[in-house]
Amino acid sequence: MSVDNFDVYEHFERSLENRVREGVHMHKKILVIDDDKEFLEELKETLALSGYEVVEVNDPVLAIDVATKIDPDVVLLDLKMPGKSGFQVADELKHFSALTNVPIIIMTGYFKDDYLPLLNICGIKKCLKKPFHPLDVIAQIESVLNENSV
Repeated sequence: MSVDNFDVYEHFERSLENRVREGVHMHKKILVIDDDKEFLEELKETLALSGYEVVEVNDPVLAIDVATKIDPDVVLLDLKMPGKSGFQVADELKHFSALTNVPIIIMTGYFKDDYLPLLNICGIKKCLKKPFHPLDVIAQIESVLNENSV
């Protein structure tokens, strides 16, 4: 394990200890939708180390069905996937009353300025550009959870 990875894991452990002590956003359910299985596994481990319950879906066609069954607190969504784009999935999620207020954070390595109007139309709250640091995804999740709790 490199020094950088050790520092990240050490941060996660301290962050988790603080969150347990304060009871902040523990056991929030995060739905991660991405067609890259290796990326999903890495992200799941990162989120689990931070105290989140993680459900991953690698097929965007199945994402809506899973989301309606698990009632996530936050959705992390890749934009570029085969079968359906992340924008299509986000738009479909917003048509279910139980999911209307669930914050969506997109993850993409292919962001274009042309996408900006679509973010609001589809109800997307934040954007993470791949590759991103593990602490960035935690910060974005905490940010949208804090916004929703106000």
